[in-house]
Amino acid sequence: MQKVTLSFFLLFSFFALLNCNQKPYAHGKIMYENFCVNCHMEDGSGLIGNIPPLAGADYLTKHADQLACVIRYGLEGEITVNGKKYSAPMAGVPQLTDVEIANIINYINHEWGNDNGYTTITQVKNQLKNCQ
Repeated sequence: MQKVTLSFFLLFSFFALLNCNQKPYAHGKIMYENFCVNCHMEDGSGLIGNIPPLAGADYLTKHADQLACVIRYGLEGEITVNGKKYSAPMAGVPQLTDVEIANIINYINHEWGNDNGYTTITQVKNQLKNCQ
């Protein structure tokens, strides 16, 4: 009986680990689809000339320490993404929790060929304390 139980446990663990690695930022994707996709598009390409892309965007690495503030409070003024200037204001999403913001950042940082590292909840909290 112990061998059957152990075998079942090992098999279950194997499949659970397999599924966990397939979509590591699934919650961030859901949040992105609910709050960001209308402007930044499903593929992260943005709206040509108006809304900057997130796919392959140098802004994500150059301003990694400000992304939580941008998501929560929005952004006004001109920014440069991949050498192109954008000035359309971005509305913030103040109702998002720190965890949800971290999930969105991590999804964006690892989607569409981006490889911008992992952002912790502690980093998000620190960024939000320093928003200007």
